[in-house]
Amino acid sequence: MKSPKLMLLLAVVTLTAVSCGSKKETPKEEAPKMLVLYYSQTGNTKAVAEAIANKLGADIEEITMVNPYDPDFQATIDRCKKDQEQGILPEIQPVKADIANYDVIFLGFPVWFGTYAPPVTTFLNSADFSGKKIVPFCTFGSGGLESSAKDLATAEPGAEILPGYGVRAARLEAMPKEVDNFLKANGFLEGECPQLADFPAQHEASADEAAIFDAAVDGYPMIHAKAKTVASRELPDGTEYLFTAVNLPREDKPDMPTDEIQVYVTVEKDKAPVFTKVVR
Repeated sequence: MKSPKLMLLLAVVTLTAVSCGSKKETPKEEAPKMLVLYYSQTGNTKAVAEAIANKLGADIEEITMVNPYDPDFQATIDRCKKDQEQGILPEIQPVKADIANYDVIFLGFPVWFGTYAPPVTTFLNSADFSGKKIVPFCTFGSGGLESSAKDLATAEPGAEILPGYGVRAARLEAMPKEVDNFLKANGFLEGECPQLADFPAQHEASADEAAIFDAAVDGYPMIHAKAKTVASRELPDGTEYLFTAVNLPREDKPDMPTDEIQVYVTVEKDKAPVFTKVVR
């Protein structure tokens, strides 16, 4: 006959075993599978793509052309115009990545003629992004992220187009910090980033504010405009202005529209004003 102490010990061991065996672990949510896919002609968009991929530990692949564009900028523009007139899209090499295996695709490109470069159009014509999340990122001379995102939504109606990132080629040195903040602000990276206030209502630009606008766009041939109204907000290291400006007639391009544009200008402490993007 077993002693009362032994029976009590066996009961405790049995209860413990049952409790451990019946415990259910909460399943961990799997991290989304990410791909950074990009086209780059000069290397600027490639630099952004690599920065994003390195930060996220994501897969990365470049879209390449069968017959690449000429390194000369004007030769590239001339070829693009001719191809557009003839309805020709450039042929690209097959993309190795299987889009079906990814949840989020960061799609990068230079902005030409207000939208993504033609090799990206070629790729989109044969790709299926249904059910995927697309994060556009781009490099540009003055702007084009917003218009590109709209075109992307039209081209891929089955995908969800998330907020994107764009940077002027002339400001590429600011890109690493901006990419880090962008990824954190949109939940792709953990960590804190600056929380910016919304721009207040615009007011008529003063003489000093107009001078800031003029200094920011000085020397850039594609902006010939006059500041009309402005709003500003504080940055961690300066001030950001959102100008509404009116295009002015140009002698060399008399047919250029004189509509309103929005120009974002940053003035960092002890630095000259620079415009970061134009929204037309």
